[in-house]
Amino acid sequence: MNSQERTRGDGRPDRPAKGERLADWADGRLGIYSLAKSQMRKVFPDHPSFMLGEVCLYSFIILILTGVWLTLFFEPSMAEVEYQGSYEPLKGLMMSRAFESTVEISMDVRGGLLIRQIHHWAALVFVAGMLAHMMRVFFTGAFRKPREVNWLFGWTLLMLALITGLTGYSLPDDLLSGTGLRFAQGAILSIPVVGTYLAMFLFGGEFPGEDIIARLYPIHILLLPGIMLGLVVAHLILVFYHKHTQFAGPGRSEKKVIGAPFMPIYVAKAGGFFFLVFGVLAVMGAVVSINPVWAIGPYRPDLVGTGAQPDWYLGFSEGLIRVMPGWEINAWGHTLALGVFIPFMLFPVYMTLIAVYPFIEAWVTGDKREHHIADRPRNVPTRTALGVAWLVGYGVLLIGGGNDIVATQLHLSINVITWFVRIGFFVLPVLAFVITRRICLGLQHRDRDKVLHGRESGTIKRLPHGEFVEIHEPLTPGQRFTLTAHEQPEALDLGPTTDANGVRRRVKPGERLRVSLSKAMYGPGTQVEKPTAQEYEEITAGDGHGH
Repeated sequence: MNSQERTRGDGRPDRPAKGERLADWADGRLGIYSLAKSQMRKVFPDHPSFMLGEVCLYSFIILILTGVWLTLFFEPSMAEVEYQGSYEPLKGLMMSRAFESTVEISMDVRGGLLIRQIHHWAALVFVAGMLAHMMRVFFTGAFRKPREVNWLFGWTLLMLALITGLTGYSLPDDLLSGTGLRFAQGAILSIPVVGTYLAMFLFGGEFPGEDIIARLYPIHILLLPGIMLGLVVAHLILVFYHKHTQFAGPGRSEKKVIGAPFMPIYVAKAGGFFFLVFGVLAVMGAVVSINPVWAIGPYRPDLVGTGAQPDWYLGFSEGLIRVMPGWEINAWGHTLALGVFIPFMLFPVYMTLIAVYPFIEAWVTGDKREHHIADRPRNVPTRTALGVAWLVGYGVLLIGGGNDIVATQLHLSINVITWFVRIGFFVLPVLAFVITRRICLGLQHRDRDKVLHGRESGTIKRLPHGEFVEIHEPLTPGQRFTLTAHEQPEALDLGPTTDANGVRRRVKPGERLRVSLSKAMYGPGTQVEKPTAQEYEEITAGDGHGH
């Protein structure tokens, strides 16, 4: 019986409720019910690492909510005022209205300091979550077709988050943020020919000018968050459409997903996890002080705070410049500060390599298939080693960005730390690459032995002739499938360099490069051959001493 056929107790027809009539009206024009019925029960694979992306999403939502609240009290003005607020140590000091309003938010607005600190911690967690999430995607190969575009969306979000963080902690106009802006201005000035013009345009004149805070403010609260919000929505749409990748296992294939339905299980778990993330950030904002601008003081161009450091996610960019030797050359009547410009340009190059890697790997392998099964990092040793090498290089530069803090805390010479970073930037990633690939190959050997001989049980058995052997427990068929389901691409080969008549075949440089990269990634010594069914049958058909 539908809503039009229902009757009251006296037999008269009963009209549906207003909400039901509105739902029927909307469904008749938008098809919401049929769309929801087909999509809300969509099955998604599940894995703890997927929560890294959710941490990013929920941190972003909290950033938006707390940021909107802060805009109600913050004044982005560099007009000079004399502080007469409630915080006694600053009374009588001249400062910008931006700094004064930040102190007022922290000292006089009820809950202001808590919201400020939640906002700042959420920004740090947001960037950390994105970096960890992208590394999870990288190490498992979840960037392959059809997810390359989503990888670029995530990478763009990471870059925008770095810029948004820079503009955000520059707004209070305290001594720390002013030092960061001075650093940024110096890097811009190092750009040949146009650097001076760019700096004058950005700051509205000589540093620090009177317009920079007013210009950063709309960029921070409107332009960048608006772009990021659009990218987040597009990213989630593609995630919903393609679903997460799933690890190999019984019943799972490129076309078959095993997991939980989006509604109600996935939605319920996501909702609970949001409040967990919000709660952790609230506790951090309440008990862990961050960016105490009242203790740092207002910005003055003639002062630099001891131990001035940017937030951690920009520390490695500063590390590039700190450890670069001073190098200036004169060309055509202009002084080129290469000691600043070269590391300044290395930062976007470093990040661009991350963005284009999925396309490089696809070009090297020539694989045009869709991939919905995630790789175990040990089964792609070269890719895993590259990722670890990148992280080690990042960590080394992070030490360089805080070389003065490391020196004072560990009682070391700052020159020793600087030379350690200069040498380590070139040496340590290479060592990390070699060691990581060896570890991956060792784990592959262990998986191979486990498939062929079973799992060690710890039980020792003595045979009739006196030999002692350990009993191995054979794996289940599902466990053997999981350990052997991965693909092992073969390295490309140039083929014969001459034809049947002895004429040398012309090989394009691009093809040579592709073959060389293919051999480096999948050539001899880069992977352990999987056990075959014939090998397993030969071993299990023996006398069974190992089982």
